[in-house]
Amino acid sequence: LRNIINLVLKGGWPANLNMPIKNAIRLPIEYLKAVLNDDVYRIDGVKRDLNKMQLLLRSLARNESTTVSKRILKNDIKSIDDEDIDVDTIANYLDVLSRLFLTDNLPPFSSNIRSSVRIKQAEKRLLSDPSLAAALLKASPDKLLSDLNTLGFLFESLCLRDLKIYAESFGALLYHYQDYNNNEIDAVVELQNGSWCAFEIKLGANQIDKAAANLLRI
Repeated sequence: LRNIINLVLKGGWPANLNMPIKNAIRLPIEYLKAVLNDDVYRIDGVKRDLNKMQLLLRSLARNESTTVSKRILKNDIKSIDDEDIDVDTIANYLDVLSRLFLTDNLPPFSSNIRSSVRIKQAEKRLLSDPSLAAALLKASPDKLLSDLNTLGFLFESLCLRDLKIYAESFGALLYHYQDYNNNEIDAVVELQNGSWCAFEIKLGANQIDKAAANLLRI
């Protein structure tokens, strides 16, 4: 479990791979600072409220690997940080974060099979590396070890990052699945010929049989 935590906190940064964890966790923190202080303005020359952008990033970290709407993000910022941001501002900031490659959301999957089940079209919200979410949450190895619920979402983010890399290496694409019958699949890899396979991501080995049954049922 500690090895998984270290992989989450170190992230995919090449310079972090052999770095002691106490030093490695500084890199994503400093990277976020650099992007907010320099790149946000340089991308289009527009001055933005960096404090509110930081609040949005923290909310995204709290909702990592979920399909929360912009309105839920607004309410989350209001309830946790006691700050108000209108939905249009959130939409604008989300676009900027995407253009700066800080976010890398997962689109919804919809197979060509005829079905009366309506598919949800919400993207799964992901920062581009789980270490960014961990940095925004001020996570440490001990903190994550005592909060397996949060670690579970960050572990899913880690797996999705790597699944996407592997899939794209042979021309496949990565999605997630949700429908209005409360069915969910963590990840779906679709090949160029239209065939696909589904993945459930679980941190605990005691959840494997339940996850397999869920996939078979769907």
